Amino acid sequence: MNSFGKVYDFDSGAFVLKGGDCVIVETEQGLCFGAVAVPPEACGERLSDRPLKKVFRLANEKDFTQREKNLEKEKSAQAFCIQCINNLKLKMNLFVVESSFDGSKLTFFFTAEGRVDFRQLVKTLVNQFGVRIEMKQVGIRNQAKMTGGVGRCGRPICCSLFMNTFEPISIRMAKDQNLSLNPTKISGLCGRLMCCLTYEYKTYRQLKKKFPKIGKTVDTAKGQGKVIRHNVIRDRLTISMDDGQEIELPLDDIIKKQEIE
Repeated sequence: MNSFGKVYDFDSGAFVLKGGDCVIVETEQGLCFGAVAVPPEACGERLSDRPLKKVFRLANEKDFTQREKNLEKEKSAQAFCIQCINNLKLKMNLFVVESSFDGSKLTFFFTAEGRVDFRQLVKTLVNQFGVRIEMKQVGIRNQAKMTGGVGRCGRPICCSLFMNTFEPISIRMAKDQNLSLNPTKISGLCGRLMCCLTYEYKTYRQLKKKFPKIGKTVDTAKGQGKVIRHNVIRDRLTISMDDGQEIELPLDDIIKKQEIE
């Protein structure tokens, strides 16, 4: 089970499991230690044709001991690698080390602005730990996903909690949702635009289709004015009148006025 809690589906077979039970599962990287996040349930129609990997067995005392050894190895490997990075003056940011369950491989995750020549670093790590070494460069959003944290909403960040892929995000999404364009208010822990900007974007786009565009002149019961703001959720819009006064009206009032004319 990775510290960043990625969730996979497995075939529980004949095992009777409940949430929190620790198990050994088969993966593409071999056997791994995991914990049951959701109790087994009847498997309905699946989108993928690939068969589910199986739960190999329940975790025993030796497995817990091995897991503790792996955690200690990861901790020491990270400290040693950071020291080597500093000595070699490599421009890379190591943020997590992951050990395979059997301890035969160590994977070092890092971020960097460009390509990094880490050949000498790998030789040093192999000599030190005597296992297979893999260096994996990831993006800043993946770093946030793997290390986790709490967002400005007060909840664990979405990418570490349930997201499997990253959707493209643009500043346009914030504009269409009438959000502040202050980078500190719409950026996540990774420094990029928050992933949650995509959640309601399609709804806002759909609702906005029935609104007159910003800057358009419309007729109201008090005369003509220009649309300056939309309140999509409340179905209202703000209009600047010719005399400089600003009024807020329900969208239906504008539509009815236009239809009558």
